[in-house]
Amino acid sequence: MPLRLYNTLTKKEEDFVLLAPPCVTMYTCGPTVYSRPHIGNYSSFLMADILRRWLEVGHGYDVKHVKNITDVGHLLHDADHGDDKIQKEAEKENVHPLEIAKRHIEEYLEDEKLLNILEPAYRPRATEFIEQMKTMTEALLTSGHAYVIGDGVYFDVTSKTLTPYGALSGNTIDAVKAGARVAIKEEKKHPSDFALWKFCVSENVSHILRWPSPQLLPTSHYSLPTIPEGFPGWHIECSAMSRSLLGDQIDIHTGGEDNIFPHHECEIAQSESVTGKKPFVRYWLHKRRIDMGGAKMSKSLGNVLSLDDIRERGFDPMDLRYYLLSVHYRTHLKFSWKGMDDARKARRSIVEWMKESEDAECSLSPRLSAEVRLRRTKEGERVRGRDEGTEQWQKKFAEAMDADINTPAALAAVFDCMTWSRTSPLSSDERKSLRSFCGSLSHTFGCFDAAEEVIPRDVQSLMDARAAARAAKNFAESDRLRGFIEKTGYEVRDTPKGQVVRRR
Repeated sequence: MPLRLYNTLTKKEEDFVLLAPPCVTMYTCGPTVYSRPHIGNYSSFLMADILRRWLEVGHGYDVKHVKNITDVGHLLHDADHGDDKIQKEAEKENVHPLEIAKRHIEEYLEDEKLLNILEPAYRPRATEFIEQMKTMTEALLTSGHAYVIGDGVYFDVTSKTLTPYGALSGNTIDAVKAGARVAIKEEKKHPSDFALWKFCVSENVSHILRWPSPQLLPTSHYSLPTIPEGFPGWHIECSAMSRSLLGDQIDIHTGGEDNIFPHHECEIAQSESVTGKKPFVRYWLHKRRIDMGGAKMSKSLGNVLSLDDIRERGFDPMDLRYYLLSVHYRTHLKFSWKGMDDARKARRSIVEWMKESEDAECSLSPRLSAEVRLRRTKEGERVRGRDEGTEQWQKKFAEAMDADINTPAALAAVFDCMTWSRTSPLSSDERKSLRSFCGSLSHTFGCFDAAEEVIPRDVQSLMDARAAARAAKNFAESDRLRGFIEKTGYEVRDTPKGQVVRRR
């Protein structure tokens, strides 16, 4: 079964066909580092991460992944005028904008490690590719796709582009309402024309991060003898970084649904107008938003959660990873703490099952009491046949992942496999196959590695006292201590190898 992906550009699922097998070129819109990314941002990055993992694990492709960092030029409200988001934060703290960027880049990279997001091949920063942006801007001026007005260089959306402007988002040029996302400037040819390069004049005169402007600019707009310095528009940044690191055309471009318009729409127009090649991107994939309290999670609304907020509530970053990946990427997730708790329990059950599956000394079912085995056997009748093996669940898992990365269906196959594997003794070959499946599952989802949990000192003291009480057969004291342990947020399980404690 081929991998099929929903392409935002064509509005349908398509077979995935590479430009140059076996290498997949993939670009992900990363964060604008004016503040710490929130879990809504990370949901988009995680979608790209599991897609990359499945391309590697499920299909053996070599993925060349680029994930940028925007450290200049992203103006408030995604507009073409007003304050730079990073400089605005720098002014509040009376520091240089690059200090703000550096701080939040460090936070972002640490968060990605905690979420077990794979390191991309490149993490370009916008400020490192200014010359490439200027070169693209000059090419667009030369070809007539761009023009100059008093405050900068703008792309003309009414110019003849290979892909009609609006094809990605469904917004036709005529249908885009003036001022919907950008303010109208009387000098602009069309309200939807977007900035490629902004001059440090008028409202931008105090912009700290600035560079010599592109060449080929007429001076008729200025009384000054030279063209003012300036800085890049947000949209040209990703086009320049993608082209520099991945080439004129790429296989996959991912991002949040908020990027569809205007950001990704603008990327298509300017990239294809520079290279003369269509399509700029073969497959566009977009992560739907997270809702928080009935509203979209966003910094502007002040209803965001950071990874620290998740941890302060007693959850592991891997619980969040599981939660965000357990919902299909084209489905809105209504975040709730109950959902987080359910995700923790589900993830824990898979981790425990995988640890059981690693035991090559015995099959899984003899560990269970006869009563439990009977109950689980009845439960498993709906998902197993006498002659069926692990391969059926591997196949169902792969089919789900190949169906536009259908993670809920893939996890359903995992839970059915858990039920099947616990209903009867497994042969040596079945155990081997099961361990192989667990390995593939672990790498694909990236949140099932069993990590040793650090038990707080006070909880460990209660555990030691309880162990002594059980050794003395003082079960009343043992039960009393169990109650104290549970009040700390941990639970105790007695196993043949002794007591085990874990966070509830």
